[in-house]
Amino acid sequence: MQASFAAYQHEIYAQGLQGHTPEITCNLEALEDAARSHLEPGPFGYIAGGASTGATMRANREAFDHWRIVPRMLTGATTRDLTTTVLGQTMPAPILLAPIGVNSIAHPHGEPAAARAAASLGITMVMSTASSYSIEDVAAAGGDGPRWFQLYWPDDDAVCVSILRRARDAGFTTLVVTLDTWTLAWRPSDLDQAYLPFIRGIGTAVAFSDPVFRTMLDRSPEEDPVGASLRWIPMISRTCRGWDELPFLRQHWDGPIVLKGIQHVDDARRAVEAGMDGIVVSNHGGRQVDGVIGSLDALPSIVDAVGDKLEVLFDSGVRTGADVIKALALGARAVLLGRPYVYGLALGGEAGVRHVLRSILADLDQTLGLAGYRTPTELGPDALIRAPRA
Repeated sequence: MQASFAAYQHEIYAQGLQGHTPEITCNLEALEDAARSHLEPGPFGYIAGGASTGATMRANREAFDHWRIVPRMLTGATTRDLTTTVLGQTMPAPILLAPIGVNSIAHPHGEPAAARAAASLGITMVMSTASSYSIEDVAAAGGDGPRWFQLYWPDDDAVCVSILRRARDAGFTTLVVTLDTWTLAWRPSDLDQAYLPFIRGIGTAVAFSDPVFRTMLDRSPEEDPVGASLRWIPMISRTCRGWDELPFLRQHWDGPIVLKGIQHVDDARRAVEAGMDGIVVSNHGGRQVDGVIGSLDALPSIVDAVGDKLEVLFDSGVRTGADVIKALALGARAVLLGRPYVYGLALGGEAGVRHVLRSILADLDQTLGLAGYRTPTELGPDALIRAPRA
């Protein structure tokens, strides 16, 4: 039986006897407001903002409110084991760090700090192609920790193959291909600040450190970062791919491949037909299409259609242990945690990410037990009831 993640709360209370309270809130829903007062408007808006009116971000949270956990009693849930297997990989809990780019706008230590925090807890980090640090730097920071790589698919095959090769050589085991962000959405929070990190040479380290990409430049990124950015941005932001192109990735990646951004049942079925190993039911945290279905609302029908044929993961709107339980009960194998860990990074660097992770793990552990369950595998739809909509 694994150590209790819930013990973190006892650690915090014990510190209180010494007159210490947490430097960062344990309420993960309150992290955004804390980060707002800590960050400049441009970086904060980029992290917190969404597409157009923000309706999709609201729908993500409302979808969780539409479900209620129904606790069971006398189940012997004194101790829990959150161990989960995803794509053959054993994880200490059904939580991964979602691929979020440009972490250096939150904290100068950026992705390496997040990688170290995740590795210290055995949590898998999904590194973004839009990282502020190179593939090799993030891998080195994570040490022996588990790691997956997320791909924004370049329209230059040689550059794509080079990036995939580097990721495999650096020990990344699973490829997560983001489908919903082949171009940026209309994001007023960024437009009002005229703030886009990439044209400033932030979030471009994967490309700038790539040997194939560098051969395409008249001047190196060190000499002309703006010119290099303007060469890179169109390479990953102007091509909507087709299903018939997925074999290219399979040809150049010998590990599991997961498609991120699935919301429609038919797309989930096509992922199965294409021989993919998994999908992430996600709307990119509400950052891409305004007014679409909340991810949790999309999850049950997708699980019913393909849950026995590939691994179904989930992200978009996860904030609490109860959120994780609801996604697992509706059929997700694991969830990806997004904005909260970046807010933790902004507020406390590596220690801030670790605190956020320990908080949601403790919340999940304790809530799972109080709901009457000992392991994530015991959860099913009967653990929930649909709440009436207002």
